[in-house]
Amino acid sequence: MSHPMLLVIGSGPRPMRGYLLEQTAAHYPLLLINDAPLTWQKPYVIDHEVADLSDPIAVNTVAASLAVRWPIAGVLTWDEFHLMAAARIAHSLGGRPGNTFAAVAAARDKATSRQRFAAAGVPSAASTWVHSLDAAASAAERVGYPVVLKPAAYAGSIGVIRVDTITDLPAAWAIASAGAAHQGPEGDGVLVEEYLHGDEISVETVTHRGVTSAVAVTRKAVGFAPYFLETGHSVSAGDPLLYEVAPVASAALEALGITHGVSHTELRLTPEGPKVIEVNARHGGDLIGELVRLATGISLPLATAALACGEIPNLRPTQQRSAAIGMIYPPAEGIVTHRDLRPGSDQHLEHFQWLCDVGDTATLTPSSTTPNNIRAGYAVVSGDSAHDAQQHLADVLARADVKVTSAVPPRRVSNSGPPYAV
Repeated sequence: MSHPMLLVIGSGPRPMRGYLLEQTAAHYPLLLINDAPLTWQKPYVIDHEVADLSDPIAVNTVAASLAVRWPIAGVLTWDEFHLMAAARIAHSLGGRPGNTFAAVAAARDKATSRQRFAAAGVPSAASTWVHSLDAAASAAERVGYPVVLKPAAYAGSIGVIRVDTITDLPAAWAIASAGAAHQGPEGDGVLVEEYLHGDEISVETVTHRGVTSAVAVTRKAVGFAPYFLETGHSVSAGDPLLYEVAPVASAALEALGITHGVSHTELRLTPEGPKVIEVNARHGGDLIGELVRLATGISLPLATAALACGEIPNLRPTQQRSAAIGMIYPPAEGIVTHRDLRPGSDQHLEHFQWLCDVGDTATLTPSSTTPNNIRAGYAVVSGDSAHDAQQHLADVLARADVKVTSAVPPRRVSNSGPPYAV
């Protein structure tokens, strides 16, 4: 029996999002609305339209055109910035399965999220919404240093920075406000938040008709302080931590009114217990969904597709393994003169991708609008246990060789790609 046809809003960049389109297209016929003419996406879709994805009228127009040509059973997106468009189109096509516009807006706007969490008793960071440096200084004084500044409606760690003292605040405000200037229309301003001490994790969940199932917990490595750049992730089937943090993630989704879809809820394991950083009503970035599949056998892309057309997703694990991803960084700033994966055992290597080319400008200074511009590549490995996966990952990363020269760079931008929402 053939599967229903689905409409995808935005493919995202291939290095980090390509697996979502590829795995879904293997089981469902797909239509795509994209912001640029198709290249690598062509084999995976049967029809498409190109539109400015930030323009609701343009997206609605081409969605209506596709709906005339094809019987669309559901609408989905994997991109943080297209969640509102997907919700709007699902509703306009006669009420296809999806979250309400209000629920998606609450997840997109972190100021609203904090208000909903507080009202529902969901543990999260103390937070104040501000629009000026003076207001940020007053809020930081009340919260107590260190604090975190973050744009209210951005993603991918863009504009997010830790501030340890009032002396550091003006420079940090410049970074956060630069990010806020480009954030989505669902929110505005900057949040001044309590810094949560503890390890950072995320919970990958699937919600069907208001009932949430926690599928996996992702343990994270974060670096490049005072920024919060995720340098690696790992997933293990049967991780006992999942049972501790799943109720908090479920409560956060319920507080926002999320009743549908795959979600990625970030938390910190504080001395007082798990506290929510934010809820993302879509797949986690950095190939986290692929880590879940390699570790458990559960396909989050197929779960998203099933939910989009009103089907019950298959969440039965088929294996008990571990998987990890680690980012590759240049050794210094300069021009990339060489990149190579030195010979070694690739038995456990699942994916390897360079994000820079010879001749690109390498940097170790995160941009306020594209902080992941410092990445040179990544590796994904699997193993029988979390320890094994980390050992395999360390071996591959040690063999990834990037050389740069400190010569004055030509006028050329890095090829590390756009920011990836994680």
